[in-house]
Amino acid sequence: MATEPKAVINIADLTLDHWKQGEFYEGADASFGGLLGLTGLGISYNEVPSGKSSCPFHNHHVEDELFYVISGTGEYRFGDERHAIKAGDVLGAPAGGPETAHQIINTGMAPLVYLGISTMAKTEIVEYPDSGKFLAKTNRDGARPGRFRHMGRAENPLDYWDGEPGA
Repeated sequence: MATEPKAVINIADLTLDHWKQGEFYEGADASFGGLLGLTGLGISYNEVPSGKSSCPFHNHHVEDELFYVISGTGEYRFGDERHAIKAGDVLGAPAGGPETAHQIINTGMAPLVYLGISTMAKTEIVEYPDSGKFLAKTNRDGARPGRFRHMGRAENPLDYWDGEPGA
């Protein structure tokens, strides 16, 4: 059953999903663009504990991202650079190659709280420079059948005609 979009949402009313992956990745977050009726713009509220990151170092080929730091301190890893961040900072992560790869790390003692805002492409390629992985995905909204999602590594490139009958 679809919920009627709201014009206003208070962060305090969001139900956060708490998760942990290994020793370095942890967070509590909620995506709520859909609750506002947004279809081309994603938004999430994120809380990251001290010493943790909410995602691996990555870059998008299609989607742009923007982050607004609400509270706490940390480090913004962007390309080959690292930037100290604090409440009130706005971080840009435009689509591109490894030079726009990014990651937010909580280097402070208190939780790092931020909003993540992104364009929502129907098709996207994401690279993970630290691990050599890539993600290819389509139909992000799941509204159409045939959604495709593949995580892999490009270590075994194929010829265009590889495996095609009669080629």
